[in-house]
Amino acid sequence: MKVLLVCSGGMSSAIIVKAIEKEAAKTGLELMVKSVGSGEFAEEVKSGWDIALVAPQVRHRLAFFQEAAAGSNIPVVVVPPQGYSPLGGAVVLAEIRKHLG
Repeated sequence: MKVLLVCSGGMSSAIIVKAIEKEAAKTGLELMVKSVGSGEFAEEVKSGWDIALVAPQVRHRLAFFQEAAAGSNIPVVVVPPQGYSPLGGAVVLAEIRKHLG
């Protein structure tokens, strides 16, 4: 499964990416997570992702992200604030599963 995470600059989310990957490994789920800045999202979302996650600090741009992803037919989901922390991997993984089954 391929997960695209968009945040403000693409770098602050590295800790979250690791938390998601660590939680997925515990459950045996193969997951590739990449973070990008909001300026890179429109182009990157075209590259075959299964879901796009929006960091809480850029949720005000949700409509833009949804529009950019519309042609790719992937869900765009805001990460709950409690999931956006080094210990939030389980919360984010639950959100991914909720939207992808």
